[in-house]
Amino acid sequence: MSQATPSFPQTSAAPVPAKGIRNAMTIDVEDYFQVSAFADHISRESWPTLSCRVERNIDLILGVLDASQVKATFFTLGWIAERYPAMVKRIVDGGHELASHGYGHLRASDQNAQEFMQDISSSKRILEDIGGQQVLGYRAPSFSISKQNLWALDSLLEAGYRYSSSIYPVKHDHYGMPDAPRFAFYPNGEDGLLEIPITTVRIMDRNLPAGGGGFFRLFPYQLSRWLLQRVNQQDKQSGIFYFHPWEVDPEQPRQQNIGMKTRFRHYVNLSRTENRLKALTRDFQWDRMDKIFLKKP
Repeated sequence: MSQATPSFPQTSAAPVPAKGIRNAMTIDVEDYFQVSAFADHISRESWPTLSCRVERNIDLILGVLDASQVKATFFTLGWIAERYPAMVKRIVDGGHELASHGYGHLRASDQNAQEFMQDISSSKRILEDIGGQQVLGYRAPSFSISKQNLWALDSLLEAGYRYSSSIYPVKHDHYGMPDAPRFAFYPNGEDGLLEIPITTVRIMDRNLPAGGGGFFRLFPYQLSRWLLQRVNQQDKQSGIFYFHPWEVDPEQPRQQNIGMKTRFRHYVNLSRTENRLKALTRDFQWDRMDKIFLKKP
């Protein structure tokens, strides 16, 4: 069970999952040009003029999931949903959960309370109108909820969300809240919003990333598998794994005006991701976020 930290004085831990642990497979639905690392190089105004790859990549991902009979949660940008409604409907028709990633990939930490409420409300409405199902979950772009803007969790509850997966309890130069609880918890009691952090493994007083993303491409697959197994077997908890559609797309347009560090992080091992995902779907049990973590009304 998670312990309260100074950052969450009213934290209430969520229940430990039952036997036969299922992990949550999640996809942050955005295109390659919308990543935060490219924000200073690709203007938002240029987005409609760029070659989109997201539909091709989502169809590939749906095929991988279907082959292993895996159901997942798709945290989807409202901007994407408006342009690809048929793709959103294919996600829902496949039995997957539709959740929100905000409207236009604006970091929660770059918005005030009014702007944030508009962002999360509009994206929720767009997704529900297109998908025809209630949207209960939200993930902040770049895990941009931290000590500085914990008010965002209250805004999410007010907007009608039941859970968030927006905190990554690691130390990172772009995001992270290392002293946050490692597993699902209620920041303001069980009548409030459930926060479901990205998975980490605790080793030598430090949280190591174990939930996918760029680390899944960087680490050898055997290490990623071991980290998730440790969470299931030692912590007796469900893991949260995430990735992006562009991470299965080694043929995406290459950006030329970015730094070496950004280039490495974005492009490393793109050609290996699809096969690693296929292995991951075989090696573990998976399900949607809402099916694993939410209590039935």
